[in-house]
Amino acid sequence: MKRPDWRYIWHSVSTWQYFGLFVIVALTIVLHFGIIRQVDTLIFDEQHYVADARNILSEQGDLRPEHPPLSKVFIVAGMAIFGDNPIGWRMLSIVAATMILIVFYLICRRLRMSDEASLLATFLLSLENLTFIQGSIAMLDVFYLLFMLTAFLLYLNHRYLFSGIFIALSSLGKLVGVLAIPVIGLHWLWSRRSWRIDRPLILGLASGVAFVGLLPVFIFAITQKWQSPVDAINSMLSLSGSLTFANTTQDIISRPWQWILQPTYMWYWYDPHYMGAVSFSLWALIIPSVIYMGIRGYKGNEAARFGLCWFFGTYLLWIPMSIFTDRISFVFYMYPTVGSICIGVGLALGQLMDIWRTSSSRLKSAWAFTGVMSYLFIHVIVFIILAPVFSRWTWFIRP
Repeated sequence: MKRPDWRYIWHSVSTWQYFGLFVIVALTIVLHFGIIRQVDTLIFDEQHYVADARNILSEQGDLRPEHPPLSKVFIVAGMAIFGDNPIGWRMLSIVAATMILIVFYLICRRLRMSDEASLLATFLLSLENLTFIQGSIAMLDVFYLLFMLTAFLLYLNHRYLFSGIFIALSSLGKLVGVLAIPVIGLHWLWSRRSWRIDRPLILGLASGVAFVGLLPVFIFAITQKWQSPVDAINSMLSLSGSLTFANTTQDIISRPWQWILQPTYMWYWYDPHYMGAVSFSLWALIIPSVIYMGIRGYKGNEAARFGLCWFFGTYLLWIPMSIFTDRISFVFYMYPTVGSICIGVGLALGQLMDIWRTSSSRLKSAWAFTGVMSYLFIHVIVFIILAPVFSRWTWFIRP
């Protein structure tokens, strides 16, 4: 029997165009499943959403009507398949978080980022603390973000009808999924203003019709009761807007501008520590990356343009909303914005790698390579400190 040629096999695998993405995804899956059962009770808002899922499974209705139903359906499905235990609570969150990394990478490639820059951006996202935490627990956010990023990818591929439908699905996961519309609107105005106006109109109309049409269906799926979409929307807006900074004194609430002007965090769980905080290695580059994307976007770089629109649509709009509505907000509302920052930093790191590879100056080349490797090392160390994966090593950060 002929022995397999392992060198040929390794060469075939390592030169596969998605090999780097496969390694990143496999690493994060291992990390997620390594901690899925280390806390066998409910973490942070799991106490609301898992309790809600239990109520739905027992056919007693919806305990959290201030949120749309779709993300709850996934939590209910996970518990129905895997049981009322940590695996059942968190399994589909991990699946969604894994799919987010794949869709994000495809977005980067569709924006004409090099494979190297796309992998760097995806690596940063995969080991970003807030992104990892939200993908590890049973909350609504990971599901709506998956639909939002899929809507972005479909839009970039000119699939306007389906992009609109996925915006609706994102909004049906959590109302803030509607922020995908200003992201796409800003990018279309910047990059595609000479294109036919009927295409963004198709997207907007599809998202509105799909949201209104599917909302009562998903409500019925979890409550066995029909409710008009108008009544449901009014109820959700009324309930979600009732908690304001004026009538709430929780220590964990924060204003949107605090999220980028100072390191902001909130504790989800203490031991092992689950901390809601943007990785400080990425947080420190939020403003520089936005400026960098603005400069490169002005020069015509498509990834920089979309990354900047993504940042404006999912983050900056929170500032006027906070001022005019006074509704409470939390640092994990920054979660859908993290990908835009990773695009900006990934572009910059990719540019440094190009300098390392092409510069005729050995000193300049060495500095570029050292800068990239040093930053990646710092990012990993920050992840080790903040994330619960290596909690035994980071006892010193617990309060």
